[in-house]
Amino acid sequence: SPHADSMRKRNQVVFSMLEAEAEYVQQLHILVNNFLRPLRMAASSKKPPITHDDVSSIFLNSTTGCFKPKPGWDAGVGSVGGCTGTPAHPRPPACPLAADLFDILLPMLNIYQEFVRNHQYSLQILAHCKQNRDFDKLLKHYEAKPDCEERTLETFLTYPMFQIPRYILTLHELLAHTPHEHVERNSLDYAKSKLEELSRIMHDEVSETENIRKNLAIERMIIEGCEILLDTSQTFVRQGSLIQVPMSEKGKIPRGRLGSLSLRKEGERQCFLFSKHLIICTRGSGGKLHLTKVQTGG
Repeated sequence: SPHADSMRKRNQVVFSMLEAEAEYVQQLHILVNNFLRPLRMAASSKKPPITHDDVSSIFLNSTTGCFKPKPGWDAGVGSVGGCTGTPAHPRPPACPLAADLFDILLPMLNIYQEFVRNHQYSLQILAHCKQNRDFDKLLKHYEAKPDCEERTLETFLTYPMFQIPRYILTLHELLAHTPHEHVERNSLDYAKSKLEELSRIMHDEVSETENIRKNLAIERMIIEGCEILLDTSQTFVRQGSLIQVPMSEKGKIPRGRLGSLSLRKEGERQCFLFSKHLIICTRGSGGKLHLTKVQTGG
């Protein structure tokens, strides 16, 4: 019957969800056992290739629920297949609802939110640490372990980023095969709305956080500092190099110097365009910048 066919497809979605969750938990076990714990030990050695602070920044939430199996998910694998409950034909008492699994998940979403918010910063710290040859050599040794299957630490750190979108897609599939009179319908609709709301919030927070970090990174590059970059309402637009051409006393550009290599070198300026200001700098030594001008937008 159409109803039985719909319930069969629905149960396939649930089984796929549980299998994907089991695979995800396994990925996180590898992250903790092959990278987090060994790096914590390395940070405590006599000649540490990484500091404990950097380990904490890279593996934020790694000791909380974000990196632990979720109680209740595995328990549903063996019994959820028979769940075809409706008001007329309730589910058996021992058969968990698919919505029960999301009831377990929803209270832990704040952990995912914090992880996503920290993700870009985590990768930045990791990239900085990899400039240390001793750390890079040690990391390659960890990544060469068989259960990593040639996957890098960055890959394992990125897996949690896909969880919320995957849950939302799963809920859309479940609802497509869940009749409106089904006992789970309202609970699944609620879970979908909460996840979609969280997805929007996380997207906005990530954008805002990355903008602040970008501003601070530029501010730290400027030897003299630049207080206007501490304005959190200011949005970074773009950056690039321009040639500042000197004007003659009559306000004209000397034609003979336009193609001069010395002019290009002397006149090169690093420019940063923000929503409220244009910042012009000259290059110093060691990748640092000297502030030459701040142009306020009109």
